Amino acid sequence: MNTGKKYAKMLFLVLLLVAFAAGCGNDNNAAPAPLSSAKAITAYSINGATGIIAETATPKTIAVTVPFGTVVTNLTATFTTTGASVNVGTTLQTSGTTTNDFTGPVIYTVTAANGTTVNYTVTVTVASGSAKSITAYTIAGQVSSSITGTVITVTMPFSTPSVTALVATFSTTGAFVTVGSTTQVSGTTPNDFTNPVIYMVTAADSTTQTYTVTVAVMTSAAPVNLGVAGNFVILTTTGITNVPSSTIDGTIGSSPITAAAMNNVLCSEVTGSIYGVDAAYTGDGIDVTCFVPGTTGGTPNADKTFVDTAILDMGTAYTDAAGRAAGVTELGAGDISGMTLAAGVYKWGTGVVINSNVTLNGSATDVWIFQIAQGITQAAATSVNLTGGALAKNVFWQAFGVVALDTTAHMEGVIIANTAITLNTGATVSGRLLAGTGVTLIQNVVTQPAP
Repeated sequence: MNTGKKYAKMLFLVLLLVAFAAGCGNDNNAAPAPLSSAKAITAYSINGATGIIAETATPKTIAVTVPFGTVVTNLTATFTTTGASVNVGTTLQTSGTTTNDFTGPVIYTVTAANGTTVNYTVTVTVASGSAKSITAYTIAGQVSSSITGTVITVTMPFSTPSVTALVATFSTTGAFVTVGSTTQVSGTTPNDFTNPVIYMVTAADSTTQTYTVTVAVMTSAAPVNLGVAGNFVILTTTGITNVPSSTIDGTIGSSPITAAAMNNVLCSEVTGSIYGVDAAYTGDGIDVTCFVPGTTGGTPNADKTFVDTAILDMGTAYTDAAGRAAGVTELGAGDISGMTLAAGVYKWGTGVVINSNVTLNGSATDVWIFQIAQGITQAAATSVNLTGGALAKNVFWQAFGVVALDTTAHMEGVIIANTAITLNTGATVSGRLLAGTGVTLIQNVVTQPAP
């Protein structure tokens, strides 16, 4: 009988140790960070011939025209991608190394870090003996370039010191290209673009075609005057929804809605003050020391006037930003993922999508104004980064539609939205959130820009 009790005790201890070990193991089972869904081919060329990427097509396509006489059975492509890997069939593709037979269309499959995929169909066309087109044209450091018929337009950033000796990189289906009597070598020959430059493309059969290249330098933009709205890191007309805890560096406010519409933003989350149009803010029911009521004894006071004026100035700033003359229009068809953008005024008739990191490169006095006819959608774990001394206070995102930042995304600049601004869990902003309706926060960090 004693022996039975001994074994029972031993079994109990073993089970207790197993339960303890399992409990300890659970501490290490924190949910992993979400993997990136980025999976675009952002640049593609074969033997110096630049591919035209139709990113918005269904299916996505890449068209490459190679010079007359090119054998397409064993060509090597150079490409960049935001994905984790690229395959043709079962063959892993290495940029600048892997060869493929382009006798027919070739399907490239890009796989993202999270395992999702997208296909690009690459078609290679061999130029005829009479071919004499310029199929791609860029200048280093440009903001944008376009080819419309035989007219090529290039926009350079405001910081461009001179256009008298710019070097173009281009692709042509012709035998050679000249400017005047000078043969042009892509990526090597400089030209003076003070006035439009005429490029002559000569085909293999000696026929010719001329292209006119015009280079414009973007003008400097003045910052958008926020007026009294510049005193607020978050300003709305319909309140602020918050899932705590968030960290808000600066002052927040709402008008004309009651201050009770900010009740779930607590004083412990705000380093500045909370301005309302009445005395209805209660917060957590204990600490209301950060609240500045807009009424005294039921009578509107100067603090109500302050937040009301901020709302009016927010509307004026929105109109100002939307009305600036644009230097670049429809860049990337609204998809600026992975781009590095110089200072200037950019305009889209669509929404703007950010699926991979965007860099704004410029000095402390440079200004960026983004005019967006719809909304902004920023993917999870992506960032808008400032380099070269650029400051968040000089970046203005004017959007007619909803601005949505996904989980752990990071945004730089002042967002002036006609409607709502929503931040998903862990998203961060260095700038201001000025919303024509409401702002939604879920455990976010919003930091007002340095003066």
